[in-house]
Amino acid sequence: MSHQQRALFDPALLKTALRDALRKLDPRVQWRNPVMFVVYLGSLLTSFIWLMILSGHTDGSAAFTGSLAVWLWFTVLFANLAEALAEGRSKAQAESLKGVKKSGWAKKLQQAQYGALWQKVAAESLRKG
Repeated sequence: MSHQQRALFDPALLKTALRDALRKLDPRVQWRNPVMFVVYLGSLLTSFIWLMILSGHTDGSAAFTGSLAVWLWFTVLFANLAEALAEGRSKAQAESLKGVKKSGWAKKLQQAQYGALWQKVAAESLRKG
């Protein structure tokens, strides 16, 4: 049996996943994942502090705070992208399974011995015995 695999970064799947990853930046969506919600809040807070440093309202290293904010945002975005890719691939797999035949086939032996002739029958027509 041969399996046909989709590319890991299929352009159509990636485009949909990127759109979904950006939609997942909504705080109501982030709230459902407590760990990523904390990272999300940290990235918002760090970005706010970075803007305060840039505007001169507080002291600190703008380069360090800005780079920290960028890394936190990358973490949130790539976590959302990974989740969206996984969801997209599972939806695609579910759609492909809908087209699979409901019935399987079996080889029914005409005699119970090695090398006996067989015929192809629907698997659900088989019975014990």
